[in-house]
Amino acid sequence: MECEDYKQKFNEINGWEKTSDGREAYSKLFKFADFKQAFSFMTSLAMKAEQINHHPEWENVYNKVTITLTTHDKGGITELDYDMALFAESSFKNYF
Repeated sequence: MECEDYKQKFNEINGWEKTSDGREAYSKLFKFADFKQAFSFMTSLAMKAEQINHHPEWENVYNKVTITLTTHDKGGITELDYDMALFAESSFKNYF
């Protein structure tokens, strides 16, 4: 699939938005009940990132985790970003 195809797929996942910094990247804010849940979520994503060798940009402030996905060496969105987004969505459902 081409980058354009994956950009369309990101538009089909609730809450992921194209970043406003001019890059081909998508971002989403996840909110949890507390820091422990947020950190647990990040840990599960970290394990997946290591498994597929694709690491997100992210930020954690107490119960919030913001994830930004792009494939730096490809200069845009790839299957790895889409797979990581789907994994994040699936993992997030475990907290509610």
